Amino acid sequence: MKKYIVNHIPGNKLTFTGMSDDQLWELANSLTDFSSPWRTLQDTETEFRALWDGDNLYFMFKVVDSHIHVDKKYSGNESINVSDRVELFFRQDDSLNPYYCLEIDPTPRIMDFRAFPNRAFDFDWNWPENHLTVKSHSCPDGFIVEGKISMASLKKLNLIHDQAIQTGIFRAKYVKVDASTYEPIWITWVNPETETPDFHIASSFGVLILGQEKSNVTDR
Repeated sequence: MKKYIVNHIPGNKLTFTGMSDDQLWELANSLTDFSSPWRTLQDTETEFRALWDGDNLYFMFKVVDSHIHVDKKYSGNESINVSDRVELFFRQDDSLNPYYCLEIDPTPRIMDFRAFPNRAFDFDWNWPENHLTVKSHSCPDGFIVEGKISMASLKKLNLIHDQAIQTGIFRAKYVKVDASTYEPIWITWVNPETETPDFHIASSFGVLILGQEKSNVTDR
């Protein structure tokens, strides 16, 4: 499985505005190993960074793309589901029974739900209240999503094992087909090796490793 090391920082030091402008982000490993195994990508880039302290897991997506689509026709999950967005899926183990999904668009609206094998989705479930915070920033060249998830909620959902969190990191990019129609291009960190796009299977996940504090972090 692919692995990403989440560097540790001192507690309650990182602040986020949705613009990834806190200097502590410079201490995070930059993950740009994204692709669409099912379609050629052009003129777009995706970057992911994560950090953690004793209280929270912090994450940041930076999308470079001059053609971002945010749906305005629908409301709620129906609208988020047909908009450009970034996604984090968390699972307890490869049985996917259950796993938890966060899908966040540029505004930032959140579609959070619980899922089970064979795409059994529970949209009545939500991430524990007050344990998830998200902010964003949009510009002509793309958008940024920053967020924090409490370590307490990750532990409550039994998602941390031996300092590792099994995680899927994804993105949906919508491209214009005609005057009123958009279709998705599915972008992923881990190639699930499927003939058609599918993130809701065990082979689409990698691992976030909760690393140790870097010696130079405490000087900031």
